[in-house]
Amino acid sequence: MSTIDLSPLPPAPLAAALEQFERAAEYVHLEPALREMLRVPRREWTVHFPVEMDDGSVRVFTGFRVHHNVSRGPAKGGMRYHPSTDLDDVRALAMLMTWKSALMGLPFGGAKGGVACDPRALSNGELERLTRRFTVELDGIIGPERDIPAPDVGTNAQVMAWMMDTHSMLAGHSVPGVVTGKPVSLGGAEGRVESTGRGAAICIEEAAGRIGLDLPGARVVIQGFGNVGSAVARSLHERGARIVAITDVAGGVFRGDGLDPERLSRYFQETGSVAAAPGTEPISNAELFRLDCDILVPAALEGQITAANAREIRAKILAEAANGPTLPEADPVLRERGVVTIPDILCNAGGVAVSYFEWVQNRGGLPWTLEEINVRLRTMMLQSFDDVCRLAAEHQVDPRLAVQMLAIGRVAEATRTRGLLA
Repeated sequence: MSTIDLSPLPPAPLAAALEQFERAAEYVHLEPALREMLRVPRREWTVHFPVEMDDGSVRVFTGFRVHHNVSRGPAKGGMRYHPSTDLDDVRALAMLMTWKSALMGLPFGGAKGGVACDPRALSNGELERLTRRFTVELDGIIGPERDIPAPDVGTNAQVMAWMMDTHSMLAGHSVPGVVTGKPVSLGGAEGRVESTGRGAAICIEEAAGRIGLDLPGARVVIQGFGNVGSAVARSLHERGARIVAITDVAGGVFRGDGLDPERLSRYFQETGSVAAAPGTEPISNAELFRLDCDILVPAALEGQITAANAREIRAKILAEAANGPTLPEADPVLRERGVVTIPDILCNAGGVAVSYFEWVQNRGGLPWTLEEINVRLRTMMLQSFDDVCRLAAEHQVDPRLAVQMLAIGRVAEATRTRGLLA
């Protein structure tokens, strides 16, 4: 499996997602009928399916897939394998995917899915059998024109390859566009694994420039060192920033003179954690949030920043590389303390952007180079960043509200234009 953080999930973020939606809906004067439509999923499935384990026993797993809205195009969103995955969690994340795709101007709706399981406790064979059986359960639901899954917490390119192969076998021909985040050898996009972190770094660089913060030498702390956190660390390190602290599920490390992300990645691959890396001091998640730094990057799971620990954050920029890391109760505290927040559906949208590039490549049968993808990603991220800043300034609102207003307005317009099927 890829380097992922499987720490216990906080309570499902559905209430937080709905609270943010209602606040933005008021500002864009969303009519009651549309508000009712957009606050609930369009479709949702729960499936229970058997998997034969290595010892010959059979276990029944529970899987989910939710389409929040498909007015702008086919549903798009990740597949999560985590013990705490449940329907409310998936509903919230599907809603965030709807807004994220719209914010980036992509012709996608929002979806999310997953299986309640611990992939670390499964052998490779068990994981493959689980994935293939789950894909069979989703026959008729996923497809290049219907719903395009991607990797998420607990899944990776290999899982996507199994899903693509199973779907193709059912279809009777190869269907590479049914998933994104595949291995490059099967039609995946160059740089997809690093795209979320790279997009976050682009946003951080732009935000730093707008507040007059020199990125070279800026002190950065990162929660989470999976695909996203490690990519953010590398990208910011390349720009001259000083990564002083990183934590994961098993512990954390601090080094005032700066950490070497490449060396730390090799240590992580060998041990499964950054904890106790040579030449570092130990640090906890609680201590990480209290560090005197310029940039704080939560790149783990939802609900990490609360009203309580928000009062201890000393960063100038909070870059939400994770989905929903900040609870609504914390936002007023952060604003009061002058922390510039780059909201999640903007900051971590690099993944869905490059997923879109992969989908387009598969449909056109023409691969793009890594350089082409990175140029397109940078253009798209900066355009969206500028759109959000312009709307925030025009309406005198915070960035969190601005991204929601922009995204919800675009989805509402598409839904309104398509109309109701009488």
